[in-house]
Amino acid sequence: MNKKKLSILLSRLKEQENLKVNLEQYQTEGEIAGDIVWKAFLNNDIKGKVICDFGCGNGIFGIGALLLNAKKVYFVDSDKDAVDTAKENYKNMKLKNGFFLNEDASEFKKKADVVLMNPPFGVQKEHSDRVFLKKAFEASKKVYSLHKIESKEFIKKISEKHNFFISDIYEYDLLIKQKYKFHKRKSYYVKVGCWVMEKM
Repeated sequence: MNKKKLSILLSRLKEQENLKVNLEQYQTEGEIAGDIVWKAFLNNDIKGKVICDFGCGNGIFGIGALLLNAKKVYFVDSDKDAVDTAKENYKNMKLKNGFFLNEDASEFKKKADVVLMNPPFGVQKEHSDRVFLKKAFEASKKVYSLHKIESKEFIKKISEKHNFFISDIYEYDLLIKQKYKFHKRKSYYVKVGCWVMEKM
């Protein structure tokens, strides 16, 4: 498995239908997800590790981790449609060691080595991203999390508050497709970053 093949496989996953605006559900592109998971793999944060994918959506991060030989992946999402889509993609890829939890991230009680996630940006519901980050810091010692690039100061502060330091930021142009009524254009790009945060 190389990075190109990983990105292609992730791009072919079924996307979640019936997106909920209140949950700020946006699909992570296969190329971006592939790049993040591959970088985590090169950092020795995938192979043989227990991974948690909060707000898993169609399962793209967790499936990427399993394709690169993660020991176990928890797919966590409060939306049953998302969990069902992730399960379908998981079965179609004939993967093993995936566990699906239809619950809010704040209810997660287990531990993981690494969290990979694309949480809500906190635009529709203020501070919804804060809930995901707090649980990620509680559940693991290393977090890869996707946010709007202008969130730099907020993420720096919340990381320090929970005794985490930012070891890297990977910047991307995330394609947002016209999925909700308030979208005026068919598609547009948003500057985002994947923050890598580690326990001090």
